Order: sequence, then C-alpha cells, then structure tokens
Amino acid sequence: MAETLSPAALDQLFREARTQNKWQDKPVTDEAIRALYDTLKWGPTSANSSPARFIFVRTPEGKAKLKPALSAGNLEKTMNAPVTVIVAHDPKFYDELPRLFPHNQDAKNWFSGNYSLAEQTAFRNGTLQGAYLMIAARAMGLDCGAMSGFDAIKVEESFMADTGWKANFLVNLGYGDPAGVFARSPRLSFEEAARWA
Repeated sequence: MAETLSPAALDQLFREARTQNKWQDKPVTDEAIRALYDTLKWGPTSANSSPARFIFVRTPEGKAKLKPALSAGNLEKTMNAPVTVIVAHDPKFYDELPRLFPHNQDAKNWFSGNYSLAEQTAFRNGTLQGAYLMIAARAMGLDCGAMSGFDAIKVEESFMADTGWKANFLVNLGYGDPAGVFARSPRLSFEEAARWA
C-alpha cells in the first residue's frame, strides 16, 4: 500500500503551489522536459487511451508563432516563460489502442465509428493528462501557469495543421518569480463543493 506523501510534498504539489505570472531567466533543459513527459505519461486514462499530445514551445520562432493567438492578458507572461506547453489531444487516438490496450483488440472499434464518444474521450482524458503534466512539473521543481485565454484555431493552424490534433489549453513552465504571484484567492469549502451520497 502506498504511503501518504509528507506535508511538505503536498504543499509543493497543491497547498503552496501558485500560478506563475513572472519568470526567472533560467532555462528548462531538454532533459527536464523529457523527464517531465516520462513521468506524466504513467497517469491513468480510459482504456489507456493516452490521447493527449504536447507541443513544447520554447524557441524564439515558436514563441513568435504563438504570440498572435494569445489574449492580451496572457501575452507578456507567455513570451517571457522559458517553455509554453500546448496541451492538445488527438481525436483519432483510437488508432493507437491495439498497441496501448493490447488485451482487448476490439477497443479501437469502440471509438472509430462513434465521433461523439471519441471526441468526449479524447477531450476528457487529454485534459486529465494536462493536469498530470502540471502535477509532475511541480513534483520536479518546476512552476506552472495554466491558461485558456488563447485562440485555439490559430494555434492549431500554426502548430498542428498536419496532425489533426485539437488544442485544449496552455501551460507556461519554468522557475517562477515570486514577485509575479497574486494574493491567494479563496476556494470553496467541502460543504459548498461536495456532498455525501
């Protein structure tokens, strides 16, 4: 049985972790990005579908392509972030199911003829994998800033037109500058957000 993480670990992942808006001038290495993916990929998804796709934007050319798709409020912090991850999903993720879900070779057929089910599954599980990315990044000492203020169509046209992938949200990654962190906003209490059944 797994042990409960230490209070310090839970603070790092959740309680003290903050959305970052400013960044230190410190690069995120290729090795760190690969280690991040090699960690998050183990998070569970429906039928091991693994529909998320990630584009790690960090070159000046990549940032220039991303810039026109950003809302004004997300522009400066994204241009200054060492890495911006486009969290996307592959609507045809089911093509990989014979390899990813080998004990049921019929799994591909659950989705290949049902666009609605395939899209729901891809979006839901791709979003889940985006959350795994953020938790893994925090566990590895990186800071995050997730965003939904961008033009998904422009992002898809600029970065994934040849793939058919669909953009979901963006995550800035790096080493945060505490000067850019806003005051902690409140959260709903258990009684407000949950119920027993």
